[in-house]
Amino acid sequence: MPPTLASLVHHSALKLAVRAGGDRLDVPVRWAHVSELADPVPYMEGGELLLITALKLDAEDPEAMRRYVRRLAGAGVVGLGFAVGVNYEEIPKALVDAAEEEGLPLLEVPRRTPFLAISKEVSAAIAADQYRAVTAGFAAQRELTRQALTEGPEGLLTALASQVHGWAALYDASGAVVAAAPEWAGRRAARLTADVERLRERPVPASAVVGGPEHSDHDDRVELHSLGTGRRPRAALAVGTASALGTVERYAVHSAIALLTLTTERSRSLQAAEQRIGVAVLRMLLAGEPDHARAVAGELYGGLLDAPFRVLVAEPASARGHADASPHARVPGTADQAEDPVGALAEVMESAAARSGETVLVVPEGERLVALAADEGAAATAVAAYAAALEDARASGAEDEEDELIVGLSGPAGPIAAAAAYKQAEQALSVARRRGRVLVEHEQLAAGSVLPLLADDAVKAFADGLLRALHEHDATGRGDLVASLRAWLSRHGQWDAAAADLGVHRHTLRYRMRRVEEILGRSLDDPDVRMELWLALKATAPD
Repeated sequence: MPPTLASLVHHSALKLAVRAGGDRLDVPVRWAHVSELADPVPYMEGGELLLITALKLDAEDPEAMRRYVRRLAGAGVVGLGFAVGVNYEEIPKALVDAAEEEGLPLLEVPRRTPFLAISKEVSAAIAADQYRAVTAGFAAQRELTRQALTEGPEGLLTALASQVHGWAALYDASGAVVAAAPEWAGRRAARLTADVERLRERPVPASAVVGGPEHSDHDDRVELHSLGTGRRPRAALAVGTASALGTVERYAVHSAIALLTLTTERSRSLQAAEQRIGVAVLRMLLAGEPDHARAVAGELYGGLLDAPFRVLVAEPASARGHADASPHARVPGTADQAEDPVGALAEVMESAAARSGETVLVVPEGERLVALAADEGAAATAVAAYAAALEDARASGAEDEEDELIVGLSGPAGPIAAAAAYKQAEQALSVARRRGRVLVEHEQLAAGSVLPLLADDAVKAFADGLLRALHEHDATGRGDLVASLRAWLSRHGQWDAAAADLGVHRHTLRYRMRRVEEILGRSLDDPDVRMELWLALKATAPD
């Protein structure tokens, strides 16, 4: 504990006596200061015990003493020490009354007690208190380190909560609660997700204080600290207490920040090594060498290859399409982690996988991202939820252009079919771009219709060229070959039914179909010709 007026009064060598304010002696003393100025307030910081002999004061003037004491109390001076036997044989009544009226403790200092003795005692007590705080802080650091090494982040949070007499929680990069201590604190921590998200927008290191008596719904004071060494935090720590942290508690929190940063922020060399292993595993899978991929994956990614997985390809909506690239040509390299929005998707996947204890392989490739995630696992589920949230934001107009993302997801596959799954993801990505969707799964292509694919500009150009001669014929008013062709194809070549739809005789329709063959120079008996013409009609049909 820091020194207080009470501890100074009880110090037998100082022989101090209380003359006023005896009910306020438990206040801490930050320093002992000697000043004979008539107005020492400009030189006060608050928390001082002011020592005087009243050399320049009219200590017997009641009004002057009331003004003097009132200014001292307003400046945060915690006590006044008056030396008797120097300028006054006893403390003047005007000063005693003013101190009583203002509630400022007034101590009588005997002549045989020099002010220096009081200053030295205050300084020694402050130094002893700081030493105790440092010693206790080092002890807390050792305990937190022991818990981090033996029990992991959960044990560290438990020890930290005990040290600060409150609660502690750890958040991942997405703002989700990873662990909390005590157990009930998880619910309290979950309510601070929005505050954690705001903290993540600030450069590392960053901190914020939320809660406290000014918030009616929560009385605890919560400190939030970002964790990480890069430009973006990898995690966040919340510490909730009933009041502001003391010196010992501050040591414990700083130690926890350092230890959690070490456990959540892997070294750059380790990250680079894991990324190279991930690239090598993906290269071997796409090259049709699953056995070699398993050997290289080892324990790091081996579990991912033991069950069905999905291949994901993602890129910003502003990037050029790469659907025409072959899987082997598009094998990811060792480029740096992509920035948002692709980087945000990588964080979502890695955070979800870490919370569930599953493995995910995420490899940056310039602006895009390639990933392998367990089928129906936490990472794949998180991607679907994240894409749905972006779709909702886009529909409401809340999504920024820089946040736009497109994702292609393959069907379930094993190591032998990794190359085919990669191609599926590329195809789904291409469709997502054409449809203006955030996420398209390959199963949706098989289960849906091919007609939306006809919106491609190249398909429309082909259709316009194929049907141009028929449209030019109809423009002369010599018949309606395009409508007749559409009716005939829609009726699968049934003359009577198609003629009835058009309201003409079947012989008239036969004549028109012969004219179509003559103009196009192609036979309608060829099923490929009929297919191309039907798709051309669908591609050029009005919306």
